[in-house]
Amino acid sequence: MEQVEAMVAARLLAIKAVKLQPNQPFTWASGWKSPIYCDNRKTLSYPDLRSLIKLELSRIILEKYPDVEAIAGVATGAIAQGALVADALGLPFVYIRSAKKDHGMENLVEGFLPEGKKVVVVEDLISTGGSSLKAVEAIRYEKKCEVLGMVAIFTYGFPLAQEQFKKAGVELTTLSNYEAVLKHALKTNYINNKDLAALQEWRKDPSVWQG
Repeated sequence: MEQVEAMVAARLLAIKAVKLQPNQPFTWASGWKSPIYCDNRKTLSYPDLRSLIKLELSRIILEKYPDVEAIAGVATGAIAQGALVADALGLPFVYIRSAKKDHGMENLVEGFLPEGKKVVVVEDLISTGGSSLKAVEAIRYEKKCEVLGMVAIFTYGFPLAQEQFKKAGVELTTLSNYEAVLKHALKTNYINNKDLAALQEWRKDPSVWQG
């Protein structure tokens, strides 16, 4: 798995799906200042990387959850990735909205998912874990299905997220992570040791970090 983490980290940096700017921080929608920005939707534009991600996520699911019966993608970032994985595995696919539609059937989960099915949730990015775990709740309580686990492309590895996943009883497996990105970035001189210290400090408590 370490080899996959390093490979995916290198590819995310190469296509600028992940950007590191400790001296010119980004501002997230939450208002947090961040030295990193991650947009995994860019991976869909690179067929070889898109295929790598699809195959590796599928491999993890087959190894960890051989009795999976359906795949659910979290809107919007993981809809395409989830559909690709479901297609590769020959399984039904649904996706989970961030909020219910305010018209029509007012669905939160889109697609056909019979009660009692065993589901693996696909995410593109794990930050605090809040929106990802809301998707799990929708599958569990709205559709009354069993969530076997969640797979994702990348995680920041926040302690808060780890605590939330543990509390929710959800096993999370990601293709790559913050540590793997920093390791490759330092190795290739994308960042220096001073940058590394700032990036490591941010991850400890991103809500108060100012750069």
